[in-house]
Amino acid sequence: MFRVQDVELDPETRRAWRAGREIILSRKEFDLVEALMARAGDIVTRDELMRTVWHTNFWTSSKTIDVHLGWVRRKLGDDTRRPTLITTIRGKGLRFETNGHNH
Repeated sequence: MFRVQDVELDPETRRAWRAGREIILSRKEFDLVEALMARAGDIVTRDELMRTVWHTNFWTSSKTIDVHLGWVRRKLGDDTRRPTLITTIRGKGLRFETNGHNH
């Protein structure tokens, strides 16, 4: 079980909650959140995410991660303009924030 901020993720049952309310995630959305929460506070590169979530070293589309990230942010209720859960670190990757603030 992962707990970061008010998000909980159970990899065994593949269920997710935000502030106690269950969030329904697709398989890839869940895998993306899991990959980020497993390394909460660290920057995870897009290459790492393509390998761990999409199981490929190729970019099938440079927008794949961004599209899934947008869906995840909306489902988690994270402001897509000023996210406090999953932030984009320009030129580096993504980070699941541990304290709810942009770094």
